[in-house]
Amino acid sequence: MTGTPSIQKLSLFALTAMVVGSMVGSGIFSLPRTFGIATGPFGAIFAWCIAGGGMYTLARVFQTLAERKPELDAGVYAYAKEGFGDYPGFLSAFGYWIGSCIGNVSYWVLIKSTLGAFFPVFGDGNTVTAIIVASIGIWLFHFMILRGVQQAAAINTVVTIAKIVPILVFIAILVSAFKADLFRANFWGGEGMPDKSLFEQIRATMLVTVFVFLGIEGASVYSRYAKERAHVGAATILGFAIVTSLMVLVTMLPYAVLPRADIADMRQPSMATVLEAVVGHWGAIFVSIGLLVSVLGAYLAWSLICAEVLSAAGRTKDMPALFGMENANKVPAAALWLTNVIVQLFVISTYWSQDAFALMLNLTSVMSLIPFFLVAAYGLLLVRRGETYEKSGSEHTRDTIFAGIAVIYTLFLIYSAGMKFLLLSLILYAPGTALYFWARLEQKARVFTAVEWGIFIAAAIGAAVGIHGLATGYIKI
Repeated sequence: MTGTPSIQKLSLFALTAMVVGSMVGSGIFSLPRTFGIATGPFGAIFAWCIAGGGMYTLARVFQTLAERKPELDAGVYAYAKEGFGDYPGFLSAFGYWIGSCIGNVSYWVLIKSTLGAFFPVFGDGNTVTAIIVASIGIWLFHFMILRGVQQAAAINTVVTIAKIVPILVFIAILVSAFKADLFRANFWGGEGMPDKSLFEQIRATMLVTVFVFLGIEGASVYSRYAKERAHVGAATILGFAIVTSLMVLVTMLPYAVLPRADIADMRQPSMATVLEAVVGHWGAIFVSIGLLVSVLGAYLAWSLICAEVLSAAGRTKDMPALFGMENANKVPAAALWLTNVIVQLFVISTYWSQDAFALMLNLTSVMSLIPFFLVAAYGLLLVRRGETYEKSGSEHTRDTIFAGIAVIYTLFLIYSAGMKFLLLSLILYAPGTALYFWARLEQKARVFTAVEWGIFIAAAIGAAVGIHGLATGYIKI
């Protein structure tokens, strides 16, 4: 085992494929039903404008920080630590890591749910058979990744190209089947759907938009592997533009081929059900195959990202040093082992969940909100200080605007998540601090500052309230 940095390098195309591969996973295949339940085309337009605009500003913050702070690797975690201190940095790393682990669980749930449409033994992805098969898959991927990051990234590039094809075919077929009168009938909400305010409709879509945009930071996380530093920012923006276009089309086009009430009643993955309604049963099979390729590819990308974030925190001694070590193939083996043990435990836990996919989707999203907020806040802090900027200039003004909007957007996401999922996130954050204690004891360093004690106590109280809510049935999963 060694702690030396890797010499493997990734091109702009490979980094962009990492971003696209990370973002295009299970979420895009669930968008028709998820949006159909929440809103019609009118609300969806507003929701995507807010989500796309907010995430674009966040992508620009990532791009700016990659260019102006090239010494900070594994961006999501490193920026939070640089801006706000050791414990907030740890919380960012831990939240992002554990959220990514939960996201990987959602992939396995959706894979088995997809197979459940053809093989009832898999049910909705949380039967005993589904859990056993998912467990086998977890460890097959684990040992493949242990062979080397660059080999896994090369596989991800090929898979990314393969999984985009079914989505493009879906879009092309729905464009050809577009019914303007049906789209107009659905536009303001459609018949037989509950009447909600536009604000409530938009708020109901925010967590799923966070989920489908996760991965936008993939190139930043893997910045230390880039052949050229400028490729990190370029890959982030390119990946964002490609995936956003696909997601908007996948969301909006079903409203032009089916009534909204029908879309809202579909089983997941709803993209397969929509295409089946338009072209017949082969459409469901076609999309289901595309989903399996897509989700397995996204799982590979996210397994890499999970291990890299934990490894980066280990290298900087904000996690136990064990997790910063690499094997002979330059893979952070200990970080990968812990990641997949956590994924395995959460997969087993889905057996007791009523709607495992929705729960994992929402938990993944909410665990990413604090890390994203801290990145946006650090971007704003950087421009307010004028660090790496001249005292005046268009770049300073531009980056101030982008960072300011990103801060407001991430705060809105935290509000939209609601108290239930914030408390559930604290149930994970508070005990996770044990890893921080471990790391600080290794260094014989002071554990907390006065402010950090306040943050920890607040998290512990929130965790206790969350556990009480689960025990009393106030919080249901």
